[in-house]
Amino acid sequence: MGSASLSYKGHRYPVEVISHCVWLYHRFPLSLGEVEELMLERGIVVSYETIRRWCAKFGQTYTGALRRRQPRPGSTWHLDEVFIKINGEQKHLRRAVDQDGNALGILVQNRRDKTAARRFLRRLMKKTGAVPRVIVTDKLRSYGAAQRKVMLCVEHRQSKYLNNRAENSHQPSRQRERAMKGFRSVGGAQRFLSAFSGISPHFRPRRHLMPAHHYRTEMTVRFAIWEQITGVASLPTAP
Repeated sequence: MGSASLSYKGHRYPVEVISHCVWLYHRFPLSLGEVEELMLERGIVVSYETIRRWCAKFGQTYTGALRRRQPRPGSTWHLDEVFIKINGEQKHLRRAVDQDGNALGILVQNRRDKTAARRFLRRLMKKTGAVPRVIVTDKLRSYGAAQRKVMLCVEHRQSKYLNNRAENSHQPSRQRERAMKGFRSVGGAQRFLSAFSGISPHFRPRRHLMPAHHYRTEMTVRFAIWEQITGVASLPTAP
């Protein structure tokens, strides 16, 4: 997907401002008020409520465009779940990544039983259009029951020591959850975390594995992709 399927009709702020605010909010542990303040320092007056609407409207669209540019998922999927509190109630956040650490999907659920696990697996296959060779989970029994119903021919490895990749993938979300002081609704948590899990990793290459000049080159490429999918790159340049 490129900028052609995006429409900013009816928005009085330029595309550069909208995409920059969405980038700030999903890339850094900032509140909406802090993003408002950063924009004010640049001479741009925009309310935090407007920024919230931009993130809700365009965050998922940007994420979908970024994910369509990713390579096909790897053959090994790591699945894990954590507890999160939403409006004072305990919910379950499921997450899946492949062996390269690429996010495959997240889902906020009320339960973590067999039915919930089966729904998550089916959602992953529909979203990715792929079936893994191996899934790796902890020893939660509902995963095994769901795998036998949905992915019978897929190898299932259960071990609390093999699933560090999925467990570590929760850390950025935990950081944002603390910065936002929790979520107010299941739908709001699902929308934000879905967008966050697509936008934030795009700007987080494995810096510790590359020299500084390679990192800067990689980030230049990633910023160029961001401009393309948000429509900034298609704007006419000043003479």
